[in-house]
Amino acid sequence: MSSNSTNGTKLVKYFGLTTGIVLLISSIIGTGVYKKVAPMALNLESPELVLLAWVLAGLVTLLGVLTVAEIAMLIPVSGGPFAYLREIYGEKMGYFYGWASFACIQSASTASIAYVFAHSLNAVVSLPILGGEWETMTVLGIFTPFSNLGVKLVAVCLILILMAVNYRGVHQGGRVANVVTSIVIVSLFAIIIAALGFSDGSLANVTAESSTYPPPVFEENFGFIKALFLAMLAAFWAFEGWMNIGFVGDEIRNPTVNIPKILIIGILIVTGIYLLVNFSYLYVIPVDQMVEIAKQENTIAAVEVIRAFGGDGGVLAISVLIVITTLGCTNATILTAARVYYAMAEKGLFFKKAAVVHRKFHTPGNALIMFSIWACVLVFSGTFDQLTDMMVFAQFIFYGLVVYGVFVLRKKMPDAPRKYRVLGFPVVPILFLLFCAVLLGNTLMQRPREAGLGLLLIALGTPFYFLFKRSK
Repeated sequence: MSSNSTNGTKLVKYFGLTTGIVLLISSIIGTGVYKKVAPMALNLESPELVLLAWVLAGLVTLLGVLTVAEIAMLIPVSGGPFAYLREIYGEKMGYFYGWASFACIQSASTASIAYVFAHSLNAVVSLPILGGEWETMTVLGIFTPFSNLGVKLVAVCLILILMAVNYRGVHQGGRVANVVTSIVIVSLFAIIIAALGFSDGSLANVTAESSTYPPPVFEENFGFIKALFLAMLAAFWAFEGWMNIGFVGDEIRNPTVNIPKILIIGILIVTGIYLLVNFSYLYVIPVDQMVEIAKQENTIAAVEVIRAFGGDGGVLAISVLIVITTLGCTNATILTAARVYYAMAEKGLFFKKAAVVHRKFHTPGNALIMFSIWACVLVFSGTFDQLTDMMVFAQFIFYGLVVYGVFVLRKKMPDAPRKYRVLGFPVVPILFLLFCAVLLGNTLMQRPREAGLGLLLIALGTPFYFLFKRSK
């Protein structure tokens, strides 16, 4: 796949190893590290099991990374999974990933992160709501577009502002990622040190189950597995974005060497940070209190942890940090995701204008605009947890297909030079695929609304496929 656009202007090779790792980390660390520990505690009612879910989510993600690194090395071009699936299975499968990314994966991810940005800002400056019947008014009996309207409008404004930043150049978006990621990592370690060193927390909090343990679901057949996988579904939201580096393959220097290194080093750093941060949360707040936090939609677990020992000043500081973090993660997601639609349009599988690279700024400007507008629409479609569960379910369908592709490529391209091969092949990809199957089946049973909506949005790509083929 070429890095030329339809008007002959090229994308710029901006990202090296260090900037690539920074981009990957900023793509991953967003809202999950601050918010998801609470719903995980609600599902499991045990801090030790919550930490186990984080460990397992990190290990499963690493299995995927170890496998996809070989594929990314063989197909080092913009488009990420779109390019991989197109090469492995053919045009139609690549298209459906790209469509799903547009309809419910990257767009829902962007909407969700921007949503929490607005929630955090709301903790600093109270945002208006319509109140009354507007808060419960539904569309199609499913969506409540007017609830928390002030929060949603701020989320939309963030998406549009960052669209404008990235429209003006990859250097602009890259600089934002570098600055924000540095601030976030330093701040997260400051939270860990403050929580473990200056709070009234206790190791007993990390080992004591809730007063109502075990949860009722444990009494069902395979109830423990169901609850654990629901908790991991929440944790996977925090790891979302690990494959995003493939979206800018054409803009990475020495991609066959750097992409595998970026993926493996980046995910190891993120997993370590997540375990330390969530251990510190559970050290400060007993699991019973964490369960109560999960039952309040607009409450962020990290804010309540800091409130427990930092008072109002600490709440202000953590709220500002979450604002900065979500700004950075939204920026990284917008920067990378639009490259998928640029790559699709180059192949005649998306709206033609999305393949145009701006002559002055060297960015896929039209693809950025299209993606950002749809992400703004999704802001109004559901709550934060509904959006993230839908996104993770849809994403893992294609994660499984990409990982299986390593077997296909071993047969399809047996003589291709491989500077990196999957460690532990074939056990590593097989374990990941088994996990995907269980996660998808469990989500269909336990979260039918989110799974069904994800499948519907993917299926809506069918008529557009034939439309694009006809135009092509």
